[in-house]
Amino acid sequence: MSMPLPQTPLPLRDIHLPPNPPWWPPAPGWWVLLAVVCVLLVVGFGLYRRARRARIWRERVLAEIRQLSDRHPRDDMAYAAALHQLLRRAAWRYSADAHHLQGEPWRRVLAQVPIDSATLDTLMTLEARMYQPHAEFNRVAVEAAVHRWLHAAWRRMKPLEQNHA
Repeated sequence: MSMPLPQTPLPLRDIHLPPNPPWWPPAPGWWVLLAVVCVLLVVGFGLYRRARRARIWRERVLAEIRQLSDRHPRDDMAYAAALHQLLRRAAWRYSADAHHLQGEPWRRVLAQVPIDSATLDTLMTLEARMYQPHAEFNRVAVEAAVHRWLHAAWRRMKPLEQNHA
């Protein structure tokens, strides 16, 4: 048996899609992405400032060592005393009485910074050269040891202490 076809078409309308979602407020995923980007920007800026301060500090220290070397080109005693004073200024962060320590107590203060014993031994020659005119003194080695110690001391400092250097 066959179905009769209707004579009049049914009044059907087209399918209507819902309206596009509004652009505001964004979906939760966009908020999460925005928060992650903001955190990354803040952390990146903090790391940039920290690296910049470290670079500026290193440049100042190297410039001061160069100035000391230029100021005392032939006077090893004065050069040793000036480098020793630079170390003492940096060492007050590790010991409040670093400005007047000598010998083994001074060595212990210097040893608080993680450096090798050869560097420490080289730094201790500064004290001998300051007070003994004919003591053994290698300007290049001492200057490199001072630089290594200051660099290691800088890396170990707390962020609040870095502003004092």
